Amino acid sequence: MKNLLKTSFAFMLLLLVMSCGSRENGQLLGVIDRPAWNGINPYGMVYIPSGTLHIGNSDADISETHVQRPKSISIQGFYMDETEITNNEYRQFVYWVKDSIAHSILDNTYESEDGSETYIDWYADIDWESEELEEMFYSGNNKFAGKKELDVSKLEYEYQWFDWKRAAHDKGKSPRRSFIMEEEVNVYPDTMVWVRDFSYSYNEPMTRNYFWHPAFDNYPVVGVNWSMANAFCYWRTKLWNSYAADGVISEDFRLPYEHEWEYASRGGHDLAPFPWGAYYIRNSKGCLLANFKPGRGNYPEDGGLYTVKADAYYPNDYGLFNMAGNVAEWTMSSYEAGAYAHIHDLNPDIRYDSKDDDPIAYKRKVIRGGSWKDVMHFLQTGTRHWEYEDTTKSYIGFRCALTFLGRSIDDF
Repeated sequence: MKNLLKTSFAFMLLLLVMSCGSRENGQLLGVIDRPAWNGINPYGMVYIPSGTLHIGNSDADISETHVQRPKSISIQGFYMDETEITNNEYRQFVYWVKDSIAHSILDNTYESEDGSETYIDWYADIDWESEELEEMFYSGNNKFAGKKELDVSKLEYEYQWFDWKRAAHDKGKSPRRSFIMEEEVNVYPDTMVWVRDFSYSYNEPMTRNYFWHPAFDNYPVVGVNWSMANAFCYWRTKLWNSYAADGVISEDFRLPYEHEWEYASRGGHDLAPFPWGAYYIRNSKGCLLANFKPGRGNYPEDGGLYTVKADAYYPNDYGLFNMAGNVAEWTMSSYEAGAYAHIHDLNPDIRYDSKDDDPIAYKRKVIRGGSWKDVMHFLQTGTRHWEYEDTTKSYIGFRCALTFLGRSIDDF
């Protein structure tokens, strides 16, 4: 009897210990103590809900039949910058690269505890008069008028991306490293575009002032190619994640895909030819609704001779500014004339990471929205156009997107 009591007591004690030591209580409850996720609200971005979009040429656009065949698609909810990335926002990236190079030269770094990583000590002061930093400035006969000026050719930044599609088709046969792509780019905007883009035209003041002068801080950055825009998104993601609460990170900032951009530009009005929903480029008072080239070159009629501030004019019904005009915008998508004939109807997109020796046609990326120097046709929400990915122009900028995680906010 005593032995039975001892055995019963030991079994009860074991159950008690198991209960105190584990909150699962033998049940399938998933991993305990997972971090909470209440969504995010990135500064300067607006939420675009999931929805359906009808793409393709309008009844009046017969010439685009072969490159814009009608199709119904669905788009996942996402965030998008309410304005194009401005000079001052992009300058934050340029200054970060500049300072990181200076810190590295001055050896203002420290290692992780295991010695596997080296970090920049951002709290260390930078003595820009130090002889060690002379290599970052123009010297000798490269100096102009005796000024001490930063040699912008030194502002190189390496970014990475993962080739998910190639990894998916590989089915685990190759090491992960073979799908991690890297590229080094110079991040300083090509300010010479203001002269190079126009023959027999005096635009040197824009070259000298547009990116650095405070007068243009809130104007959209231009002179950035597709790779530079992607490098900015990569840097922005790392900056965001470095301040992520509880170590919970979001999706990466990126360029919007072509039809995300089109869906967002319509502001919730399917088949709307312009972001404001109407069929006309002027309001009831005759005022132009975007920054473009009216008529045959009356540039200032809309209020801006070149670009205008990124939040000029009224936003569309999603709260997005200048989805038509001001600057055309890079998208993530590769351009293919017949894409609409075979793209998927769920988050459609065509991606291709071109190689140096690829035919030049493989290096075309979709741009959308039209610009300050374009005629009205390019301002329409459904108009497709392209530019080579390594090209910089005085009329192409970009804005970022961020995929929404979880069920769409407006799904009930």
